[in-house]
Amino acid sequence: MAASAGRPTRVATLPPRERILDAAEELFRSEGIRRVGVQTIAERAGTTKMAIYRHFGTKDALVAEWLRILAAEYQAAFDRVEAEHPGRPREQILGLARFIAEGLPAISHRGCPFINSIAELPDSSHPARRVIEEHKAQQTRRLVGMCTEAALPDPGQTAAAITFVLEGAQVSTHNGSIDQVGDRLMRIVEGILDQCPAPLGASRTATG
Repeated sequence: MAASAGRPTRVATLPPRERILDAAEELFRSEGIRRVGVQTIAERAGTTKMAIYRHFGTKDALVAEWLRILAAEYQAAFDRVEAEHPGRPREQILGLARFIAEGLPAISHRGCPFINSIAELPDSSHPARRVIEEHKAQQTRRLVGMCTEAALPDPGQTAAAITFVLEGAQVSTHNGSIDQVGDRLMRIVEGILDQCPAPLGASRTATG
C-alpha cells in the first residue's frame, strides 16, 4: 500500500476500506499516529469520517489494522525464506537479515513503523501495542526455531543477538549514526552464525 506517483488514479479504483487503509498508512508513516486525525485520513482517502467509523469503529482500531497488515508482510518474509531455502535454516536466517538490510533505505527518513508506534502509544492496553507485541513474540519464536533447526548452541541467546542487530540496524539507519548499515548488518549476522559450529553436513555458505 505504499504511495506512488500515480496515487490519485490508483486509489480511486480501490474499495472504500482499502482507500482508508492506504491513506492511513501513508499519513501514519510520514507524520506519525498522534498528529494525524480522522478527518485528515478521510480527506486523503476521498471519503468521510463516518465511513471510517463504519469500517473500523475507532481510530485506534484503524491503527491496529494498519500494523496488523504490516506485521503480516514481515511474517511473509519468514514464509518466503523458508520456501526458498527448505531444510537450510542458516540460509533462512541470512535471508531474513537480507530482507531487513534491503528495506533499510525505505526507513532512512521515517524510521521503523513498529518502533515509532510503540513510542507514540505509551498505554500498554492500546490495541495497536498488542498487535506489535504479538508480532514481535511470533517473530522471536520463529527465529528461535530456525536457530534450533540449525543446531546452534543456545538458540534463544543466538536469536536474541540477531534480533538486537536487526532492530539496532533500523534505528542506526534512521538516526544516521552508522554508514553502510546494510553491509555491516549482513557481516555481523554472518559472524554470529560463523561463531557457532554447524551440524555435520550442514552448509555454511551464505546465499546471494
